[in-house]
Amino acid sequence: MTKSLPHFVAVTGLPRAGSTLLCQLLAQHPEIHCSPRSSALCNTLLAIRRVVSDDSFFLSQLDQSFDEAYGQLAAAMEGFLRGWVGGSGKTVAVDKNRAWLHCIEMVLRIAPEAKMLVCIRDLGQIYGSIEAQHQKTILVDFIDHLADYDRLGRADMLFAKDKVIGAPLISLAAVQDLPEDVKARLFFVRFEDLAANPVACMERVHKWIGVTPMAIDPNRLTVGVSESDSHYRSKYPHRQNTKIVAPARHTLPPRTQALIEQAYGWFYKAYYPDGVKRK
Repeated sequence: MTKSLPHFVAVTGLPRAGSTLLCQLLAQHPEIHCSPRSSALCNTLLAIRRVVSDDSFFLSQLDQSFDEAYGQLAAAMEGFLRGWVGGSGKTVAVDKNRAWLHCIEMVLRIAPEAKMLVCIRDLGQIYGSIEAQHQKTILVDFIDHLADYDRLGRADMLFAKDKVIGAPLISLAAVQDLPEDVKARLFFVRFEDLAANPVACMERVHKWIGVTPMAIDPNRLTVGVSESDSHYRSKYPHRQNTKIVAPARHTLPPRTQALIEQAYGWFYKAYYPDGVKRK
């Protein structure tokens, strides 16, 4: 196999947790190539695995010469990854997709030195952000048809295991069972820290990635290409701004917030051990 990719970084994590802002800030660095748009790379690698696993010719090759056939597959998937991210000439290539965390062990088999930035946020505020945007676009349904539910029912659906909040939450829960060397490839970026103190937060991110230190100016940001919000029925906007302004907190019914914190106590214990600021 060819040498693994030492500078591949994936951005993943929860929705409405700052991945667009994080990618916008990463793109300010001259050594980093980063698009704020979600990429098809992760989905394509997963599709390759599914297709080849059902291919009778490949399976027969495994019977006859497992090491050679498996090595060819690994080299081909690594080559696909290289080809996808390797055209910018930058030191670091960043790719955004919430599914990356779900398949971190597969990624590390292809690119052993890969790293992942995992965006997280108070779960109540994630739901509050989605619900607030829905109220602004209430005449348009969600892509998965959640508009007919009441607010509490919509919250239940959003947190379901195959829905926009629930699916990445399952991947976050699974992190606790990963080997320590795999956990070491993850860096968690709390939205609250990124929005309130972006300079210090990005200083830590740059150091962890391994690029030259560079102080960002949160009041003078370059706006990149926008993601397609119509694809998401404008329920999950990906706006970029020329400066960072910490958003106001969303007000949730106490019952909804209590139910979220009760159901996902492990999340708050792991990522907000000192509690969540309510101001």
